[in-house]
Amino acid sequence: MTRDPGTAVFIARGIRTQTWAELATKNRLPTTCGAPRAAELGCLMFYGADFAAQYRRAATYVDKILKGAKPCDLPIEQPTQFQLVINLKTAKALGLTIPPSLLLRANQVIE
Repeated sequence: MTRDPGTAVFIARGIRTQTWAELATKNRLPTTCGAPRAAELGCLMFYGADFAAQYRRAATYVDKILKGAKPCDLPIEQPTQFQLVINLKTAKALGLTIPPSLLLRANQVIE
């Protein structure tokens, strides 16, 4: 991957995020990760569903099921709230400049 200058890395949730993020940064590979916390561990950014909002919606499903609804009768919902977390320390280490317009849209910027 280090031979192809257009390469970026996606680091999935649940793996050794910090180790992979450090390795990617060392090799000047931008990373996006599967969890907001991963940006705090060194990933360049996270963009995805707001997990807290999803958990709150899940509580609504549990309530309906406990009141007698059949799970197969409940609709499948797509996320409606998303998060963008950007790690400026990682961006600086990679020699990247994040556009101010993107920083303004971020839910969290790690400096």
